[in-house]
Amino acid sequence: GGRRKPYRTKRAIEAGGYPTETGLGESIRKIKKMYGSEKKIKLLKEKYVNISISRTGKTEKVIIDKIVENTANIDYNRRKVITRGAVIETSLGKAIITSRPGQDGVLNAILLIE
Repeated sequence: GGRRKPYRTKRAIEAGGYPTETGLGESIRKIKKMYGSEKKIKLLKEKYVNISISRTGKTEKVIIDKIVENTANIDYNRRKVITRGAVIETSLGKAIITSRPGQDGVLNAILLIE
């Protein structure tokens, strides 16, 4: 019987954090330390994207014109937050984000063939 107590309190490394809501703008990155000398690079703002063109097999770095839609969250769609799966408009055409900007620190996408 009796009340159970945790054998220790939560360490700072185990604490969670706020979601990284990547937006359009000049590049801003934040580095978060993880277990085992690992690091997560949080991308807070970015205006460039690496687009992979499947027809030619080439990759180009282009400027994002606008965020068309984000099906991950209605609120993200309204606030134009970039996450994995968001559709963006570029000079090459529409593209889908394939990287996780909150963890990878880079924006990669594949060109939509229409």
